[in-house]
Order: sequence, then structure tokens, then C-alpha cells
Amino acid sequence: MAKRTKPGLVPPAGQPISLRTLGEYLNLSPATISLVLNNAPGVKSIPQETRDRVIEAATKFDYRPSFYARSLRKRQTFTVGVLVPELSDNYATQVLAGVEEFLIEEGYFYLTASHRRKPDLIEEYPRLLMDRSVEGFVLIDTILEKSLPLPVVAVAGHRKFEGVTNVVLDQRRAAELALRHLYQLGHRRVAFMRGGSHSSDADDRWECLMAVARELKLAVPPELTVQLQLRVSTPELGYEPAMELLQRGSDFTALICYNDISAIGAIRALMDKGLSVPADVSVVGFDDIQSAAFHNPSLTTIRQPLAQMGRVAARILLQRIRGQATFPDVVPIHPELVIRESTCPPHPRRARGKRS
Repeated sequence: MAKRTKPGLVPPAGQPISLRTLGEYLNLSPATISLVLNNAPGVKSIPQETRDRVIEAATKFDYRPSFYARSLRKRQTFTVGVLVPELSDNYATQVLAGVEEFLIEEGYFYLTASHRRKPDLIEEYPRLLMDRSVEGFVLIDTILEKSLPLPVVAVAGHRKFEGVTNVVLDQRRAAELALRHLYQLGHRRVAFMRGGSHSSDADDRWECLMAVARELKLAVPPELTVQLQLRVSTPELGYEPAMELLQRGSDFTALICYNDISAIGAIRALMDKGLSVPADVSVVGFDDIQSAAFHNPSLTTIRQPLAQMGRVAARILLQRIRGQATFPDVVPIHPELVIRESTCPPHPRRARGKRS
């Protein structure tokens, strides 16, 4: 390759910079420039001095490779779709952070849609995103009703469809960690909040909690269970259910909440009724959202490695898009018990009898 180091024609001001005009300025072929800027496999055959000239000129003229040309050449858009219930939801944002981090590393972009758990939007948004040529989907806490024609990785999906890989927490292990922690502290009257049907983890988590309760011979009478009703991502989610438990007059020394947000709401309800957490009632959350450690009292909870789950989901999706690997229907993630200030042994008087 003949090397000509003197600059050629300087592109006119205001003219869009293309590979051709950059090539004319550098006296290099567009193919050579493309190899350097895309760090293609054959770039090592190009002298380092030439590579440095290309990078310097591209920076000088703010040259950006054509996304559309790249997409047409590789028949890829380097874009995936991500569905979440709400962008303000703590669970979703932490998973999304992991998804985003991995996609950025791999040179992928993502389009996010918030469906607010409305079935019509959950059905419509994938079509809209496919119209924008996404190559696959990451679904976060989103209940899928049917398979999609593109690769899908669902975080906490639980539905078995062809072409869907589910990244899920080991709910059985999570139930064991939460209940055995309370049992070992001495709690025998434990109340439970069950998640709403709109939440993808609700049924699996409830079944696992009940199975572990049976193993521990913990009675779970109806008066010690309450169903979450609201579809919100604020502490209000757990406030009214906790109030309902208290108004029934049933005695309990511990409360397992569906998630951390509902636990924070439940703690407020308990305090509004003159009870202390954990002296009167121990409270366990689920997820370990960022605010759990800073709440007063800090929240004992089951940690889901949410950002890691997002990274795993994004990695599996890109591997499936590229045809690099096959995966089982379910990829389990292991939980961790985080003990903080909201749990302690029950008061001896309350452990023996009902609250006055």
C-alpha cells in the first residue's frame, strides 16, 4: 500500500463528512478508513501511523459512521426493546441499569416502553418496537401472554413460551431464608402479604412461602394473610394492607411483605397504630432496593442481585441474537438474606399471648 502522509482536499465547511471525503483528505481509500474506525479484524495489517492519522482526522472533522449503512451492511440495527411496568419502579430501574451497562459495552442501543401493567399495552408495545426493527426483547417483571417472533429474555417472567429465556430468582431459597430467619429468632405468629396477580413473581413466591411454612409447622390462618390490591410503586402499596391486618385484631409478631416498597408502607402503618418496629413487630422485605438500607429502621430483606440479573439478561439476549449459544428455559439467580434493624426476637410477653 502506497503511503501518502500529506493531507489532501480539506472538506468544505458545513459539508457532511463521509468516508469518501475523509478518504480524499487523507489520501486513503474508504475501505482502509472503514477498517480502522470499525476496528475490523483486518486492521492489524494497517501501519499504526496510518491508523493514528485516521483517528485524528475523524476526531478533527467529527466524523460519525453512518448507522444506516452499518445496519444495512450487517443486516442488524444494534437495537433491542425493553419493556418495564414503570420507569419509576425501583426494581425495574435497578434491573434496567444492569441491562444498559452491558448493552453499552457491546455497542447496542435500547428502546424502553413502560406499560403500567395494562394488558393492551403489553400486547401493543412489542409490535411498535418491532416496527422500529429491534432485534430482540428484555422483559422486566412483565407477564407475557404469548410468544414473540424475536428472541426474548424475561427477568421474573415465569411463563414458558418458545423462544423465551426466563432469568428468575430462586424463590424457594428466598422463602427459606426469610422464614427460617424469623423462626430462629423465635417468631411463631407470622403474617404475610401476598403480591397482586399483576406481578409476575407473586404466585411462585407465595407458593414457596407456604411450602416452607408447612415444613416449619407454622400455622398460616386466613386472618394472618392479606392481598396487595394497588398497582403502584410507592409505599402506599403496603400501607392499607397492613392497616387491614391490624384492624382484624389478630396477633402477630412478624410480617413478611411482598417487596421492600410494601414493607416501608407497612412499617408506617404499624407506627401510626403506636407499634414499634422491630420491638413489637419484625418486618421483612424483598428485593433490597437502594432505599432499604437507609430507611428508619433499616430493612431486613431478601436481596435480589437486580443489576446482575439485568446484565445476565442482556448477555443472554445478545448471545441468542448472534446465535452464539443455546440456553435452558430457566436461568436461576441465587438470593441473599440481608439482616438489618427491622427484625429481632419477639418480646416474651407478645410471643406467649395476644396483643392487648
